[in-house]
Amino acid sequence: MDQTIRHSLKEDRLHGDNMFPLAAYWIEHHEAGVPVLDCHWHAEAEFFYVLSGEVLFQVDTEYFPVRAGEAVFIDGGDIHAGHALGDTACSFCAIVFDTHLLASASYDAVQERFISPLQDKKRTFPRHIRPVTDWERALLRHLQSIMNVCERQTPGLETAVKGHFYLMLHEIAAEGCFCNRSEASTADTTKIDRLKTAIVYMQQNFHRPIRISEIADQIPMSEGQFCRFFKAMTRQTPIEYLNAYRIRQATELLLRPELKVSAVALDVGFDHISYFVKVFRKMMKCTPSQFRKKQLETSERRP
Repeated sequence: MDQTIRHSLKEDRLHGDNMFPLAAYWIEHHEAGVPVLDCHWHAEAEFFYVLSGEVLFQVDTEYFPVRAGEAVFIDGGDIHAGHALGDTACSFCAIVFDTHLLASASYDAVQERFISPLQDKKRTFPRHIRPVTDWERALLRHLQSIMNVCERQTPGLETAVKGHFYLMLHEIAAEGCFCNRSEASTADTTKIDRLKTAIVYMQQNFHRPIRISEIADQIPMSEGQFCRFFKAMTRQTPIEYLNAYRIRQATELLLRPELKVSAVALDVGFDHISYFVKVFRKMMKCTPSQFRKKQLETSERRP
């Protein structure tokens, strides 16, 4: 796995730009059972298309396997994560976009009947798209076309992407297969809100030592209850998630050659550099120094 790629889907990233708020990411992972996407969310919507292998995908409190040639649609704000399944390599493409990309300049029939309900989750895409029915296969072909023009950076790709999205909405409308996810159960909403509270607290305080008990207090839960809840929701312990987040922040800081590795370790919340190196090596398959050297050499070779 490219060590820089895990950070490319972080929650506060700008996907595309203000003129065309869409970006496509290709990611490959070689280890089974480990997160290919850490638990996160963002305001933008996302199509997740599995290119090879199999992924156990999570959206909010729902888990389901996604195989090569299948896709998942994630509404903006939904918590989601993925774990590699099986013993073969897993690769996928994530198309992340602001639904305002599809908005009409004036409040016309398209905006009223399709875009506004999509943004409100009242008439949205099916969650799991498989090549079972003709209309699902058509949706998958449109996604493949979007990935193709994004990868090749074809001139005029903006028109092609928007065109394919509109045709996807047409396919669903013609079959009457829109989904209404505007109202989640109270129990699920409570779980999701608690998980988001815990994750936000860790992300805001990762730079210092954090006790599990203080994260649990934010919900509030007992420490033991919180650990069980967090593991059930994310398939990671709180410490595993926190350390993974810290390492992703460290990969950014390591690109600044003036910072010593020991300073980076302290800046992301590790008290001991030896433990930082151990956790970094486990996650990134190299030491912090090796990561820095490789990334700086790569940047120097770019035109």
